[in-house]
Parts: sequence; C-alpha cells; structure tokens
Amino acid sequence: MSDAPSFGFSARDRQRLAHTMKEARDARLFRRLQAVLRVAEGRGVTEAARLAGVDRASVSRWVAAYRERHRVEDLADLPRSGRPRAADDLDDELLAEALALDPRTVGYHATSWTVALLATYLCEEYGCVVSPHTLRRRLREFDWRWKRPRYVYHERAPHVAQKKGQLSAA
Repeated sequence: MSDAPSFGFSARDRQRLAHTMKEARDARLFRRLQAVLRVAEGRGVTEAARLAGVDRASVSRWVAAYRERHRVEDLADLPRSGRPRAADDLDDELLAEALALDPRTVGYHATSWTVALLATYLCEEYGCVVSPHTLRRRLREFDWRWKRPRYVYHERAPHVAQKKGQLSAA
C-alpha cells in the first residue's frame, strides 16, 4: 500500500469491495470493483485506470458513483436499449403466409424456399428488408424448421432385391 490518499474510503468499504469482487460473475463489474478497490487502497486513479485498461475518467466516474452511496450495486451496468430490432414487421403470421406459397407460383424457378430466396421475396413483396442471418434467427424463434427435400422414387425397380444381394443366382 502506498502513501497516496485513499479518497475517504473506510476499511469497511475496502472489505465490501474485496468481498463482492470475489463473488462477481460479470467481467465488467469485476473490472470496476478492482479499479475502485485499488483507489480505495491508496493507489492513484491514473494507475488504477492503466491497470484496468480503461480511461482515467472512467475510474473517476466509478469512484464517484461508489462514494455517493457506498453501494457496490452502483457499479453494475445499467440496462441498455441496444440496437433496434431488425425487421420489426416480420412476425409469425407473415412468415406462415409466405411459406405457405409455392415459390413457382410467385415467379421463382425453385421448388422450395431457401432462406436467401425467402428474404428476397419478403423484401420485394412486403417491403420487409431482412438479412438471411436475421431471417434464420427469426425462423428458429418461431419454431420453424427446414429440411432439404428428399427424393422418393415412384416405382421400385423389379430387380431391386437382386441389386441388394438378397437373391442369388443358382
């Protein structure tokens, strides 16, 4: 421990931070706890930021957030809205309607839908711009499954048993 100021952290604060750091499962929370604990132990904000691999301002914000109410929960990530969902108008009913159609009846030279072909059709017909990756994800969400068509012969060859080695020539 150095002679740097501990920014008004008590021994109880240091204990609380160390204990919570041992139980942390989230990497971001762990890094924040570790940086704040380093400052609480007397290291400088610059050194704690360098060791955490973040900007000095981030560590200063984390220290200020903790010192405001002395609660570890204040260092946790807040929920974020994230990126807006792609193709919001793509729902189960729209997919069911499109998948019920034969691709040949809507002008495609294919006997069954592929993800890329279905994405093209949805864009052209409904104006629903969706990538094949997103379409695959949505199909899984709606419990749709796709299997490659299996070819079935209409008639069995009369000499199929001989081909399988079940009859021997005597």
